[in-house]
Amino acid sequence: MDIDSPKDAARTAERSQTFRILARSGYVVLGIIHVIIGAIAISVATGNGGGEAEESGALEQIAKTPFGGVLLWGIAVGLFALAIWSVAEALLAQGSDEKEKWGERLKEGGKAVTYLAVGYTAVVFALGGSSDSSESSQGLAATLIRMPGGVFVLALIGLVVLGIGVGFVWRGVRVSFTDGLNVPSGAVGSALVALGVAGYVAKGIGVGIVGVLFVVAAFTLDPEQAGGLDAALKSLLELPFGVVLLWAIGLGIIAYGAYSVARAKYARL
Repeated sequence: MDIDSPKDAARTAERSQTFRILARSGYVVLGIIHVIIGAIAISVATGNGGGEAEESGALEQIAKTPFGGVLLWGIAVGLFALAIWSVAEALLAQGSDEKEKWGERLKEGGKAVTYLAVGYTAVVFALGGSSDSSESSQGLAATLIRMPGGVFVLALIGLVVLGIGVGFVWRGVRVSFTDGLNVPSGAVGSALVALGVAGYVAKGIGVGIVGVLFVVAAFTLDPEQAGGLDAALKSLLELPFGVVLLWAIGLGIIAYGAYSVARAKYARL
């Protein structure tokens, strides 16, 4: 096989207008999912809540709507297209040196894995199944704790996830997420940036707490301490002013969802 074939395929995908439209639709569905997650988080903060404030919980809510199965298949297609786009970006990574190129490849590869995971979950719900990321996290933690050296692996996973969360916050604070956008001028551009800042910071905090929970599970040898985004957000209620914090992060995640929908139009694809 020609060694350049994967790159040629990536270039072909990026030149396809149809594929660009599908990839942009991925940002739209990702945004809708985050708006639902944020709304669930706020409902929990107000004491009216049910549901899981994470991707699987949002997809479960969509599955209950009229034509939910059709919507879920559409979500899966959009996210799979976005994942393939990220793989293409990784293959065609640009940079002044190999270190920068590999950094870009890892970033795009991480995005692809995330999009594929959520897309797969959408397929599971579309086929009538169910998924719970908190149970999956606790199952992984329990398995690792029983393995020789698994506690260190679990702690390392937690630190990596924490680092990803910090990275989200850093991108929001530095407004570096605009590097991949064609930011319009005027009030629309200002609103887009404001949504991005609030969204990246809020999502980063949520992801960071997930990492902390994994580290706590490793140190306490208690797999039930590990959990997904839902467990991370609900843990805030145990803190002073936890309801206020959960409200703020819920609104921030909704902002991230709105930013993602707008990103479908303004992303450089």
